[in-house]
Amino acid sequence: MSRIKVIVIDDSAVVRQVNRETLEREHDIEVIAVCPDPVAALEKMRRQWPDVIVTDIEMPRMDGLAFLKKVMAERPTPTVICSSLTEEGAATTMEALAAGALAIITKPKLGIKQFLQASGNDLVSAVRAAASANMSRVRTRPPPPRGAATAAAAAPGPAAGRAPAPASGVDALHDTTEKVIAIGTSTGGTQALEAVLTQLPRTTAGIVVVQHMPEKFTSLFSRRLDELCAMEVREAEDGDRLLPGRVLIAPGGRHMLLQRSGAQYRVQVRDGPPVNRHKPSVDVLFRSIAQVAGRNALGIIMTGMGDDGARGLREMHDADAQTIAEDESTCVVFGMPKAAIERGGVSKVVPLHHIAREIISYGR
Repeated sequence: MSRIKVIVIDDSAVVRQVNRETLEREHDIEVIAVCPDPVAALEKMRRQWPDVIVTDIEMPRMDGLAFLKKVMAERPTPTVICSSLTEEGAATTMEALAAGALAIITKPKLGIKQFLQASGNDLVSAVRAAASANMSRVRTRPPPPRGAATAAAAAPGPAAGRAPAPASGVDALHDTTEKVIAIGTSTGGTQALEAVLTQLPRTTAGIVVVQHMPEKFTSLFSRRLDELCAMEVREAEDGDRLLPGRVLIAPGGRHMLLQRSGAQYRVQVRDGPPVNRHKPSVDVLFRSIAQVAGRNALGIIMTGMGDDGARGLREMHDADAQTIAEDESTCVVFGMPKAAIERGGVSKVVPLHHIAREIISYGR
């Protein structure tokens, strides 16, 4: 079995050294070059093309975003971004994800060596996930214009981008049919979520999302989606109510659970150990939904490596929820949907471009 050939690009000698040492400890990974900037990397890549690129964004001679766009235009290659935790770095990294990057590994401004050594498993997992990605399924076209709504999103309803006001009165207090839609995804998921959520009308039932993503990035990701979608999209805060027309995205570094209070669904955001190596974890969300929503819920698992969400989706299925997995034909990485299907928790398998239709149909 051939090893995964990786090139590491970073203007920090410390980052290059630690990332190289981390990756070369793995029997299935080979670092074919380390480079201080993309210009030097392109020279190396002309002689030997890597299976995976690990690159910083802010670098001399050519920034990582311009480099990524060049690679994706000429020879799409799985790319992992090793980015700073600053707001500016996070914003640029979000552009990189839209341009085709598959995963993010964070690094702080200080204590880089110790941090990278401690998070070595994250880098290795990201490289392996990237190596298994089908780049023909990565969407690299520009996003829709800001504020644009699709025909589906233009359906009659409350003011665009805002959830309707809560119902009032006795009927609302005793209503037990409020619906919940839950989505879990990982590698390739940022683009997949954009493809689905931008197609939904603002009358869609409330949606909760776990996308594997580091702290700080989920806030920017939520804001980006909010600009593109008819539904209101925001990073979840503890106690937020789930309403029709609202999408709540689990914050990076925290778990999100669904709770029921009378006729209302709210989310709980809390700390805790990683589950399936992830925080937030799809399993944590799905299991809570199985317990409090049951048949009032729709669970969807999309592209991603590993098996996070497979057990939770089975629990939702067993609680009479409807469950969907993204079809292999459109997944960037088929790991999570495949694990859910094999565990017996999936009612229906559909390609990515049919998932919005399934959500709209379920809402009716």
